Amino acid sequence: MRGPLYNGTTCSYIKNQRNCIVNGRPDTNYLYWRWKPDECNIPIFDPNTFLKLAKNKNIVFVGDSLANNMFESLICLLSTISTPQLIPKEDTLATYYFASHNANLSMYWSPFLVKGDQRIQGEIPYNKIYLDQVNEKWTKHIHQMDLIVLSFGHWMEVPSIYYEGDSVIGCFKCRRFKFKYTDIGFYVAMRKALRITLNSIIERKVIKGNGIDVIVRTYSPTHFKGDWDKGGTCSKKEPYEPEEKKLKGKDAEIRSLEMEELENVKAKAKQNGLNLEVLDITKLALLRADGHAGVYMNPFPFSDGIPKKVQNDCVHWCLPGVVDTWNEIFLELMKREQPKFEK
Repeated sequence: MRGPLYNGTTCSYIKNQRNCIVNGRPDTNYLYWRWKPDECNIPIFDPNTFLKLAKNKNIVFVGDSLANNMFESLICLLSTISTPQLIPKEDTLATYYFASHNANLSMYWSPFLVKGDQRIQGEIPYNKIYLDQVNEKWTKHIHQMDLIVLSFGHWMEVPSIYYEGDSVIGCFKCRRFKFKYTDIGFYVAMRKALRITLNSIIERKVIKGNGIDVIVRTYSPTHFKGDWDKGGTCSKKEPYEPEEKKLKGKDAEIRSLEMEELENVKAKAKQNGLNLEVLDITKLALLRADGHAGVYMNPFPFSDGIPKKVQNDCVHWCLPGVVDTWNEIFLELMKREQPKFEK
């Protein structure tokens, strides 16, 4: 079976923490599993087709480190046929320019999508999130964007205080900080953050007469056995069977609310010329506990024997690996809009 188009040696754009094979991961079976949906076929990623569709476009990813995980995968896939130039661009983590097709790909760090930051009380981090305010670090550049890939979620699971204007409307895990606010969980906050983000894109970009395409990538489940901050691990070497691992609990709830909010805004989006798509990777990712960086987020973690404690990353994914499939689906979504992209 055909393996990945790139590896940790041929692609220099992979973060060290995701470069599992270079970091000494001995097994490679996770590189060869293929996602086969019931009613369609997902072809191997074709970088020539992607760059053709991206010609003269500005494509941006907005979100957290998992958005960046997908962004780095895409840059690696494209660099197999065209070497990108890293260029400075205000407020982006990175912007790559593919001169062969006059295409720009950018990554904006915005883990809540809306305005927010992380604070520290004692040694415990918590978020301060404004659910009625967009994040101007990326939204002020909307007029330059042709396609936006939105994704978020994991940072919303950190203890948080939620604001609307100057007023606190609630918090999450309030007792850890002895906050005297109502604990409303993080689902309400996720809904509000996604809703204001999509409405802001419509109002700032589309209503001004300049259309845009938006893809929302759904939640990527984690696979910690045990708590993430108490030595949780993920050492599985092959995917779960579909009947072995069902979508439920938090993973199902987050995906459901994302789908509901997209449905709520779809009519307004269509009316205003916004093409809104869903890149649904939740179930795909749920079955792939074998694809995380795990202990190989660090180079050769067992070179000096087996330590008593070893840190695991069961959130992010090895590159190459599972995330390349997300970009295969991404390309199929772009191909649906081929006439628009070729104008």
